[in-house]
Amino acid sequence: MTEGVQAVEGLPGWEPVAHVLTQARPEVLMVAAPTRRLSALFARGEKMQVWVDLGNSPHVALFGEIVDDLRQQGDDVFLTARDHAQTVGLALERWSDVVVVGGRSPTGLGGKAAALGGRARDLARLLRNERPDAALSHGSYAQALVAARLRIPLVTMMDYEHQPANHLSFRVARRVIVPKVFPTSALRRFGAKEQKVLRYAGFKEQLYLARFRPNQEVLAELGLDPQKVIVVMRPAPEGALYHRMANEYFDELLERVRRRSRVQAVLLARSPADARRYAALDGVIVPRRPIDALSLVASADLMIGGGGTMTRESALLGTPTYTVFIGRPAAVDTELMRLGLLHDLRTGGRPAFEKRSASTRSVPEEGRRDVLDTIRKALTEVV
Repeated sequence: MTEGVQAVEGLPGWEPVAHVLTQARPEVLMVAAPTRRLSALFARGEKMQVWVDLGNSPHVALFGEIVDDLRQQGDDVFLTARDHAQTVGLALERWSDVVVVGGRSPTGLGGKAAALGGRARDLARLLRNERPDAALSHGSYAQALVAARLRIPLVTMMDYEHQPANHLSFRVARRVIVPKVFPTSALRRFGAKEQKVLRYAGFKEQLYLARFRPNQEVLAELGLDPQKVIVVMRPAPEGALYHRMANEYFDELLERVRRRSRVQAVLLARSPADARRYAALDGVIVPRRPIDALSLVASADLMIGGGGTMTRESALLGTPTYTVFIGRPAAVDTELMRLGLLHDLRTGGRPAFEKRSASTRSVPEEGRRDVLDTIRKALTEVV
């Protein structure tokens, strides 16, 4: 076995692939691939063969529905994942056939570019003898590079118009899927021609929230007292390409929360560094292992977020939700504010630290169907 590579345990019939190595964190990379050739996954016939790349934790829930749907229809799906945040753990909980390639990106632009190029090279090696009918991801820039190199039709999703790397994926993709509120000017700026753009109503999170039912046991697992105010806090994605600054306001709010005796704070860290930093503070619960974050947010009395996806999930589920994101706001977040589901603490005001009276808000099924049908349509059009 190549040094720095270890197999994912518990996957019968799988073995390490020596040449697939991360450029960012080789010491923690887990790689598994089938002992049979990958072409066994891409058995040619009338079925569609789709390569789905999971680059971040939220992508597991986002693509879970479409992966299961494709497989139920008899189509072949090949899954790759980046060892970033909780992506691998969540993916392996849902599927046993995930190939893990690459790790967490460094914070510097040069390091990010090197990690991106290294992961793209390793993915290309993995797929060099295969030709899936389509590639699908939510802003996987390594997948975009591989799709361009191997001439695989790419379908990419995106809901943040200020992500600089959209210049890459939007130009390479055959289809670009965005929410209806995504600015047309941004599509033009990133090179997405009108004929390749498909839009869906609402928010991508509706795809998996419509059928979500919270598990109340998560509160007991974390030792939380349901009689006290429970606040979930999610720090900013510091170091991300679209968020290069520190969020000092988030830390100020956390200090206020810690001083309230009737308030319990659960901080969902983004990285091991986040976990170490915040776990050292008194009055803050920092889970050390993957938890049912959706159920936690749905059961909380309020949520304060410095990022995007989890903040939107909380708002759509009806939990009083506040944003302190200091990057340029997304059009989808502005729409949630217009609907009264998200409150912007950057413009003033204070969060209400009180027990909520309303129950979890149901997410309409039609929103789920619209997102799912749009993805299906895009895949059908490029194959």
